[in-house]
Amino acid sequence: MPIKILMPALSPTMEEGTLAKWLVKEGDTIRSGDVIAEIETDKATMEVEAVEEGVLAKIMVPGNSENVAINTVIALLLEDGEDASALDGFDVSASSKDNSPSPQPSPSPKQRGAEGEKEDVPVPPLLAGEVSAELTEGGNRIKASPLARRLAKEADLDLASITGTGPNGRIIKRDIESAPARGAAPPGAQPPQVPGGYDLVPLDGMRKVIAARMTESFRDVPHFPLTIDCHLDALLSARKAINEAAADDGIKISVNDFIIRACALALKKEPAANASYTPEGFRSWHDADIAVAVAIDGGLITPVVRQAQHKGLAAISAEVKDLAVRAKARKLMPEEYQGGTFTVSNMGMMGIKSFASIINQPQGCIMSVGAGEKRPVVIGDELGIATLMSVTLTCDHRVVDGAIGASFLKYFKQFIENPAMMLL
Repeated sequence: MPIKILMPALSPTMEEGTLAKWLVKEGDTIRSGDVIAEIETDKATMEVEAVEEGVLAKIMVPGNSENVAINTVIALLLEDGEDASALDGFDVSASSKDNSPSPQPSPSPKQRGAEGEKEDVPVPPLLAGEVSAELTEGGNRIKASPLARRLAKEADLDLASITGTGPNGRIIKRDIESAPARGAAPPGAQPPQVPGGYDLVPLDGMRKVIAARMTESFRDVPHFPLTIDCHLDALLSARKAINEAAADDGIKISVNDFIIRACALALKKEPAANASYTPEGFRSWHDADIAVAVAIDGGLITPVVRQAQHKGLAAISAEVKDLAVRAKARKLMPEEYQGGTFTVSNMGMMGIKSFASIINQPQGCIMSVGAGEKRPVVIGDELGIATLMSVTLTCDHRVVDGAIGASFLKYFKQFIENPAMMLL
């Protein structure tokens, strides 16, 4: 019996992805462990390995197919001794109950497709049990998927009035979802446009996920901000001395490295801030796994420095640099950007003085770091000048209340203003 190769789930939150490229073709002999395809998630592109052996008989979902649901049959494999006749009458539908093994991601992800390769071609998936269908209404030939037909019927939509964006004009799910209801403005009608117009930039997978998760977090998490100012002069002096002494070893510590270290140590001083809310209870994390926000083309990713409370400034610096470089190249593995317990977002290098971030669920806190700048301050009874940095801690009030947040910030401020304490 032919073996179904299913769309794999490359992360715990993945529901669909893009089958970017097939690295094998029909008729090729496949061995267990062979890299057969590239799958794109919202954050990275992963190579996928075969877990079964045989001959690749038929590719069901072509390369450059977007929004392919997990467990969709993407190809069929013939076992030893089988020929093409085994495909006759074979049921290619798949569901979550199907026990056929899915291909597995290989250890080394590859960068997104080669330069010049189309990345936003609107090619829809072949969903589980979904095959292109052709309807005839009023003598007109209408191409629509079974799923699109069902959704159109439920929404009381006329397929003849909908323009398909799938291959060869096939009507697919997204066409139904974007179609106006009966009685709405006729197809093709446009609202009044201001002079100059606009360009519509389609949402890619990353931006869709960011939009959905940030909306959910801002809407569902009762959050509040706490802001303090930290004196940076002692830290800047310590940083200069360390970098001069370690220059021959190629070590260069940034202010952000000090901030990550200070956050990790403050979380050990105030462990109640290193927690997540669940309906079953609070999860109090044993380690300070600090996620660091990194801007990349098209969005944001948060690689994680694991067990940061046990790492020195040099180790944190080297790890953050490596994670940031690979994040921008989209070469991170899912476990390298998922599962942090606390997030640091630093926009100081962009000149932002103060800001508040949206909580990265299910974490209980996120710290927003502004620019260090010279400001007039009162020192004793006299007016002076000091370098100050504003930080804002956004807390999930279900698990981190104001007293806990204030206690964390007290310890953080102590470490920042007395950097020698980070060496203890």
